[in-house]
Amino acid sequence: MLELPDYPWNQLAPYRELAAQHPGGVVDLSIGTPIDDTPQIIQDALSASANSHGYPTTHGTTAVRQAIVDWFARRRNVTGLGIEDVMPTVGSKEMVAWLPLFLGLGAGDIVVRPKIAYPTYDIGAQLVGATAIATDDLAELSEAQRAKVKLVWVNSPGNPTGKVRDVHSLTEIVRQARELGAVVASDECYAELGWGQVRGQIPSILDPRVNEGNLDNLFALYSLSKQSNLAGYRAAFIAGAPNLMPTLVNSRKHTGMIVPGPIQHAMVVALNDDEHVQAQYDIYRARREALAPALVNFGLQIEDSVAGLYLWCTEQRPSFETIQRLAELGIVAGPGVFYGTAGEQHVRVALTASDERIAAAVQRLNDSVKR
Repeated sequence: MLELPDYPWNQLAPYRELAAQHPGGVVDLSIGTPIDDTPQIIQDALSASANSHGYPTTHGTTAVRQAIVDWFARRRNVTGLGIEDVMPTVGSKEMVAWLPLFLGLGAGDIVVRPKIAYPTYDIGAQLVGATAIATDDLAELSEAQRAKVKLVWVNSPGNPTGKVRDVHSLTEIVRQARELGAVVASDECYAELGWGQVRGQIPSILDPRVNEGNLDNLFALYSLSKQSNLAGYRAAFIAGAPNLMPTLVNSRKHTGMIVPGPIQHAMVVALNDDEHVQAQYDIYRARREALAPALVNFGLQIEDSVAGLYLWCTEQRPSFETIQRLAELGIVAGPGVFYGTAGEQHVRVALTASDERIAAAVQRLNDSVKR
């Protein structure tokens, strides 16, 4: 029997109960699930393809793969991708969890992930018996460890920190990994949500400025959950590594991991339309601009957070002490310790609540200081 750690969010149950006692109701800023409507043009595309009687292809229709290639060129400055080098996936979490398996990793291999990171990177390593090591710089590893590194995860913009790696930083990661013969997988799901000067300046691992036009052993993962409110569609994709993609496609065929046909059709429409992405961006920007100063007024320091759907905050005390303080105001946030020991004095505050709930949180945070 496979034994994995308890799902960490279960630990929030008593704090949710405390927050629920607030007379104004709970403001849940913990898990970053989109709450705004899926754009109508995407809903219409899904409906129009509802007569889907045949099996869809694992590799994806030509239309969805071309839309992915075009999107990378238009939005991410990525050239050199062909439609054979991309594939839709059942959400991005599927690929985060299963990529070590599909790459043939096992006991004795090392998976590197960021120091502060989404827990599923560790789970993917554990599923195949590999060892996960948290570091942001491969030079920190011993020679014995470096010899065993087979997969390096990059997460930019980062979840939960909102930190962005620039071209130089990504180039160095690629250089280090190639010295070791390791694959680099870059989780880039928040790339359309850069704030301030970062807007439009978030490089992909597939950008030729990063890799000199050589995409071998480099994967980029992306999800439409955030930019298009498609979390319920499980609409995502992986791109790059032309030397590895055929084997990856074949492995997913054998395991039956197929994005449903109507979802693939809806993805084409979503990827080809930038207007709805801008509209959702503006909504999140307004929520962020309202919430951030209230958190600071409450006594939290916001670190990084230059992109993504979260504010990474600290008051230099253990995560759950801050979670307790927020819960007393009826606000639920995410404990930073869920993302590794480096986050044990932080909390992650999501922007994924309605305008009304964000306004309620802002009022409660500000009012608590006036007392």
